[in-house]
Amino acid sequence: MTLDILKGSGGLRAVKVLSNGKRRFDPVEKDRLIDAAMKPGVSVARLALAHGINANQLRNWVNLRRDRQAQGALTVVAGQEASAFVPVVTALPMAQQPVTPARPSSAGMRLTVSLPNGVRLELEDADEQALSVMFDVLGRYNVPAG
Repeated sequence: MTLDILKGSGGLRAVKVLSNGKRRFDPVEKDRLIDAAMKPGVSVARLALAHGINANQLRNWVNLRRDRQAQGALTVVAGQEASAFVPVVTALPMAQQPVTPARPSSAGMRLTVSLPNGVRLELEDADEQALSVMFDVLGRYNVPAG
């Protein structure tokens, strides 16, 4: 039996009905139905209704397939690694910038800024590096002409 999956040419064929009422479906047809339900833009509820199965059951099958595919992808990514730990690679120490001596507090600079939105910013006893950063940040602020 071939199904026109997206048009719903009849119910999904049950190959076995258990004593508790559960049905076992033809695996090929079931796989084709799940594949069709996973396509973008397909309504799972409409597809399930057209094939005579519960929409929640079809959603469950789709979720199980996605989980299985995700597990397969994780297995492929993990490869042959048996350990759950990642090896640690040590790096060479980075060259440090020479520390410039800070100016004495008596020679510290002061920056006072009043922004158009009423915020006032004061920076006292700042060195050149802190002021440079502040000028860079304040320079990005677009002041409307007027």
